Amino acid sequence: MSDQALGGAQGGRHVGWVFSVHGSRARVALPEPTVGAEDQSQRATVGKLLAIRGRGVTLIGMITEVSVDPETERGGAKAHALAQLDLMGEILTSEGASRFRRGVRDYPAIGDPVEMIGHEELNLIFATGGQRSIRIGQITEAESTPAYVDVDQMLSKHFAIVGSTGVGKSSATTKILNEMTESRKDLRVLMLDVHNEYTQAFGARATAIGAQNLHLPYWLFNFEEITDVIYGGKPAAPEEVEILQELIPVAKGLYASQSSAEGPTIEKRRPRHNGFTADTPSPYQIGDLIQLIDERMGKLENRSSRMNHNRLMMRVDAIRNDPRHQFMFKNAIAGGDTMAQVIGQLFGLETAERQITVLQLASLPDEVVDAVVCVVSRLAFDFALWSDGALPLLLICEEAHRYASSDHHSGFAPARRALKRIAREGRKYGVHLGLVSQRPAEIDPTIVSQCGTFFVMRMTNDNDQALLRSAVSEAAANLLSFVPSLGEREVVAMGEGLPLPTRFIVDTVPQEGLPCSDMGSRGEKQAPGSYQEIVQTAIQRWRNATTSDVRRDRDLAGRPPVARRRVEAPQQNTLAMGLRSLSDGGAAGVSSGTSPLEGGTGGNGYVPLRR
Repeated sequence: MSDQALGGAQGGRHVGWVFSVHGSRARVALPEPTVGAEDQSQRATVGKLLAIRGRGVTLIGMITEVSVDPETERGGAKAHALAQLDLMGEILTSEGASRFRRGVRDYPAIGDPVEMIGHEELNLIFATGGQRSIRIGQITEAESTPAYVDVDQMLSKHFAIVGSTGVGKSSATTKILNEMTESRKDLRVLMLDVHNEYTQAFGARATAIGAQNLHLPYWLFNFEEITDVIYGGKPAAPEEVEILQELIPVAKGLYASQSSAEGPTIEKRRPRHNGFTADTPSPYQIGDLIQLIDERMGKLENRSSRMNHNRLMMRVDAIRNDPRHQFMFKNAIAGGDTMAQVIGQLFGLETAERQITVLQLASLPDEVVDAVVCVVSRLAFDFALWSDGALPLLLICEEAHRYASSDHHSGFAPARRALKRIAREGRKYGVHLGLVSQRPAEIDPTIVSQCGTFFVMRMTNDNDQALLRSAVSEAAANLLSFVPSLGEREVVAMGEGLPLPTRFIVDTVPQEGLPCSDMGSRGEKQAPGSYQEIVQTAIQRWRNATTSDVRRDRDLAGRPPVARRRVEAPQQNTLAMGLRSLSDGGAAGVSSGTSPLEGGTGGNGYVPLRR
């Protein structure tokens, strides 16, 4: 096929001919040695693209194997080597214009000439930047050719960025999200940042929320999620779970009735008919829940049942007063139903300029991270569902293997189910998923299989590579053999967002935009000081993480902590106490109607709690 027929696209030098075709693969005889080519792009080696010139069409294939076979010849010319090609697409010409199309309809014939692909053809294939395409790098075999990705295709069928630690995975994620939000002004991104390393990466385009400013009230948690928080990720006691499941709807009914003219008595009489369930995202007061448990406990005669209620009250009260959980309980009811404000904060709906919200999971207690991930994932899907996809959302799961584990005996099952639901059904409602992980083999296979675009950086683990091979096409799977030898910032990309599976180098991210862990970079930004100062500062911050605001403010003001008041009992021996009780009549305590459980002090000097 002539260059003119290709619309001005100039091909490379001739390298051989087709001598075997089998399905989507062709074998090419290379009669001339290629090691002496001055231009690196003109060497017919593994990973290079070749153009097969047919009649009216140019087929594009990638070399996946090169071998020597001296017995192969054509027209008296012996082949210097044999190359196996995976056919990936074709260049068509119509009315003087050329275009690239994925897939092959017209297969090559024996003897068709084969050439190295030219720069014009590379630009035709890869540099098709449109309104919805973003540039993220340069093609490895031709650095003058930019690599573009179709944003709509990448979003609609989800995507994954995988690679070992230290290969530039975080920088690639930053580059892609910056370009994506620049191209799609209507897109809202929520990033689950496990290591607090993306806070500064997006500049004025992002809002960072963590334990200090996150407002995620407990009443937005469904029953499985709030149970996981109360029990710290450990197995829950079935008897206590039944109590919670019955009384949480009653507490919600009480709060709703207190806000109406009917009053709370109606809801107490008919707790099973108040219209609420334990999963309804409706406000209730945690104090009402504790009071309901206490009232029920007072009506029980069985000691074992009373102990179940008492333990449950202690668990709920301990979580409520834990300073690490204040993002759930502090001002949770202030302002009434704040569900709209919570959704606005999480998905960046408060300001149009800040499209990215970085949720700093490292600032939250480790026991509640799974539950928080589950809540925000569920809110993302449900908001998209009930808004009919009016606002496109992208959920970025950094270190996704931590909360979407393939091992169903570990992790939080509801979090895995929430992400599975987005992976399977999210694109119907405009909510999309982006996975970032260094161990894709540990991610639930169902979630990985739903990703249509993969950006694979250097990995050496066989299990990770095997999982990716099972999730991509056969032609793309051959490219994964390059993964262990990829350089820094080099990517093997494949899937719906790209015209062809290819290798490219991610564009450099400016120094001020590089992601870096807040904890890891703090030592470089601040003077280290003496070891004693470092230890004292670390201990103070360590304690503040589990100290209430009142105690912390008192310590900062320099005032000594207030000691607990202790009622000291007089030191008397048993015989003297007995004689005195006889001389005083001994019945005063009985006639007054008091008992050690109702008033006075116990033998240890503390005032016991009433039951």
